[in-house]
Amino acid sequence: MAAGGLFSAPAQADINRALLNDKPAFIADVMRQMTLDEKIGQLRLISIGADMPKPQLIKEIAAGRIGGSFNTVTPAENRPLQDAAVRQSRMKIPLFFAYDVVHGHRTVFPISLAQASSWDMDAIALSARTSAVEAAADGIDMTFAPMVDITHDPRWGRTSEGFGEDPYLVSQIARVSVEALQGDRGPDGKAPIGANGVMAAVKHFALYGAVEGGRDYNVVNMNPMRMYDDYLPPYRAAIDAGAGAVMVALNSINGVPASSNTWLLQDLLRKDWGFKGLTVSDHGAIFELIKHGVASNESEAAELAIKAGIDMSMADQIYLKELPELVSSGKVPMAAIDNAVREILGAKYDMGLFHDPYLRIGDGSHDPADINAENRLHRDAARDVARKSMVLLENRAQTLPLKKTGTIALVGPLADAHIDMMGSWSAAGVARQSITLKQGLQDALAGKGKLLTARGANITEDKRIVDYLNFLNWDTPEVVQDKRKPEAMIAEAVKIAKRSDVIVAAVGEARGMSHESSSRTSLDLPANQLALLKALKKTGKPLVLVLMNGRPLALNWERENADAILETWYSGTEGGHAIADVLFGDVNPSGKLPITFPRSVGQIPAYYNHQRVGRPFTEGKPGNYTSQYFEEPNGPLYPFGYGLSYTTFALSDVALSKNTLPRDGEIEASITVKNTGKRDGATVVQLYIQDVAASVVRPVKELKDFRKVMLKAGEEQVVRFTIDESKLKFHNAQLQYVAESGDFNVEIGLDSKTVKTQKFTLQ
Repeated sequence: MAAGGLFSAPAQADINRALLNDKPAFIADVMRQMTLDEKIGQLRLISIGADMPKPQLIKEIAAGRIGGSFNTVTPAENRPLQDAAVRQSRMKIPLFFAYDVVHGHRTVFPISLAQASSWDMDAIALSARTSAVEAAADGIDMTFAPMVDITHDPRWGRTSEGFGEDPYLVSQIARVSVEALQGDRGPDGKAPIGANGVMAAVKHFALYGAVEGGRDYNVVNMNPMRMYDDYLPPYRAAIDAGAGAVMVALNSINGVPASSNTWLLQDLLRKDWGFKGLTVSDHGAIFELIKHGVASNESEAAELAIKAGIDMSMADQIYLKELPELVSSGKVPMAAIDNAVREILGAKYDMGLFHDPYLRIGDGSHDPADINAENRLHRDAARDVARKSMVLLENRAQTLPLKKTGTIALVGPLADAHIDMMGSWSAAGVARQSITLKQGLQDALAGKGKLLTARGANITEDKRIVDYLNFLNWDTPEVVQDKRKPEAMIAEAVKIAKRSDVIVAAVGEARGMSHESSSRTSLDLPANQLALLKALKKTGKPLVLVLMNGRPLALNWERENADAILETWYSGTEGGHAIADVLFGDVNPSGKLPITFPRSVGQIPAYYNHQRVGRPFTEGKPGNYTSQYFEEPNGPLYPFGYGLSYTTFALSDVALSKNTLPRDGEIEASITVKNTGKRDGATVVQLYIQDVAASVVRPVKELKDFRKVMLKAGEEQVVRFTIDESKLKFHNAQLQYVAESGDFNVEIGLDSKTVKTQKFTLQ
């Protein structure tokens, strides 16, 4: 493209700031003065370094050819870009700066799947609010979060980024996350986002978690009823909560890529849901329409994307190269360009950037001397959320909590792994600032007990896997192998185990194993880690497993042989301290699984709210000619909603205020939960509903409400749930959202499997 050709521009614009408090009028005034070239420039979201070097980027911005930037996280680095936009470009339209702030910014909180395990909306809000404050302080205006893709296949590497398998739970988290990220936007929710907030771009729209075989970027084929009831609700919840932007998914949906899917982006998102914000492609997704096979060249790809409703193109050049000719030829109407530009300018308005382009990035007078300074972290908040996110899976003979006296053997490849503690998409977190399990135990035992350590095993001995994981991280290799033979490392671990009172084994996955583009064919621990555990078991010492992973694992041997298992996921900057708090009983674990743990890959998909079948398997009865696998026990290893405590809880029978629900009325379902143990503790009381007979096949049960309650030892509390018609609705075969008359079972329990039941009738 010849310099000075396409982007030659008229005289300087005259923006009427008197219209600044009238959003539609102000944006119309800006657009009235823009050339086609400048409008197309706004459609581009470009990364420094990855897409073009900074000097070139500044020139492009000054020429009006870029609308936003991402992946740079220091104000001093980004400020020259904003200077180029508002001081050098003709239109003076500010840039916005975006980043993947998924579970923390500089302070890394537990991964999203871990936060969902807390079932604690206050904790999740604390994480999102703190993340927003830290990101805004670094000049970030938008985060590509929350990630609310429902997944039923834990082989998918991005399981770690999401909040699990249940549409109700994930919808609640989506709403809370958006509100916390964006902050208070006034009584009508329309005020610009403040200086301590960032715009939420909910992702990945849509159905990305349902990719075939759990393989990243794969196809999705799904019937509409399942789509509307199981997969779409979390995106809708985020939109209804005011999310300013949507990142579009990389997968196809029933044969049409999301990036060219007019039904998805126009009919559903904008017309049916009323979304008024910005849509952003995923990285390079418009070019990938050619690889999907729906476009034969870049011109066709650009035409499909802009007509479908992709406002902003991330990281490719196609809009810049192809849209001018597409408009001049009439293949793309000017209205399609204007619609996209209007949403981009509207997002910048809602970010507060037209009022103050330096709202978050500042003028440089308050830039920190050390961008990674310790005082910029929020360690107390991270530790609090991490403690609430852990799930106690096993605890035979009250092995936990541990005593802070005696000798503990700490072994395993993840015992002292700073970078793995942070998990995938750890934003601007610095590995050396994370507290490992080794450090956490040392701090807890200081002046009391003794800690012996040995590596015991590498993450894996498969060189091909190590090379792949290190290739994913193009800066510094993350998986560093101990060069000793596996037998020598195991012998060292066994030696210290025999000198100890209890063994704590930190095992699981390197963080790169639960990441984008890291789908797995196996959910087992790597063979060398399992060999270590089997050798430790033979010592006869109590064996406590501390799991670090970003997906459910198949833990059959581990379940049968470990004395205790604590699922810690990847618990963030303060993970080591938080795990120690739980291991030693300073905190009583209260987490519950937000996703089912299958016994093996062969059970996948394994999720609690599956549809009913005509020949269901019934536990305890012969399995012949029922829906089952015959090689191993049926049902999950650990069900959705499961999690133990250091105390015990008992539930009364369910009481209903009445047995008939009128259409305009409600029923109260109540149950008494009692702490029957000797320690104070929290648990999650879960309400499920089953539609006994409907016009279409319905799930065996669906989560409809929950309460996290804290009870002192011996204390009991009545937990009350309100049931009305809205909790009974589903999409029928005509995609009508209805509640059908008939009988319903109310199930209340402390997990999805063990419940107390009552029945009522909807009139």
